Amino acid sequence: MGTTEMQWKPVYRCGAICAIIFLAGIILDMVAGNVTGGDVSALPQTAIDRFEEFQESPLLGLYHLDLLNLILQIILIPVFFALFAAHRKVQLPGAALAFILFLAGNVVFICNNTALPMLDLSRKFAVAESDHAQMMLASAGEALIARGAHGSVGTFIGFFLPTIGTLLMAFIMLRGKVFTRVTAWLGIAGNILMLFYLILVTFVPACKNIAMIIAMPPGLLILAWMILYTIGLIRLAKNEEK
Repeated sequence: MGTTEMQWKPVYRCGAICAIIFLAGIILDMVAGNVTGGDVSALPQTAIDRFEEFQESPLLGLYHLDLLNLILQIILIPVFFALFAAHRKVQLPGAALAFILFLAGNVVFICNNTALPMLDLSRKFAVAESDHAQMMLASAGEALIARGAHGSVGTFIGFFLPTIGTLLMAFIMLRGKVFTRVTAWLGIAGNILMLFYLILVTFVPACKNIAMIIAMPPGLLILAWMILYTIGLIRLAKNEEK
């Protein structure tokens, strides 16, 4: 195998390692979601309620503002670069577009995430010495919630674009034949259902009460998809060593 091909071996290996870490994080997210409840409408609705949640449990406050999702999305970037690399010879334009959409969506998501700014505001709110200062901090918190609360319109693009990129990558898998057809179809089905989940939770308020139930089927399909393509990346890394 040529030197150029051998240079991609660390990319596949890194992608597989990051995918395994991501899968562990997804399991953690599922456990945390079930423990804390799957009713998005039950989350604190005002900035002051968020500040109180942070004072009682900073980790829970950060989780409810998608900090774990933020970390997982960053971990997933090397995975998608590895998937792009795996399809560079058979579906270069499509794989590149899928990676770009995923990366662009991540940038939007990272820039709009308000977990750490809200934590900082909550600390300032707790030590504010006047009602006027607290009112100003609460107003700033309301602006952050409008931009980055889970299930809000402000977070929609940050979730929607990566899901579109992920769905496109699943179609690339189907056409590229680097991974099995079962792997590709799991990705296609899971990500289509995830798009419906995002639309329903964002734009249909009644669905927020059963968000966890709606998210479960696409979540399990995507989890199975990721397990299979992680195995595929490990196989590719071993093949590159030959």
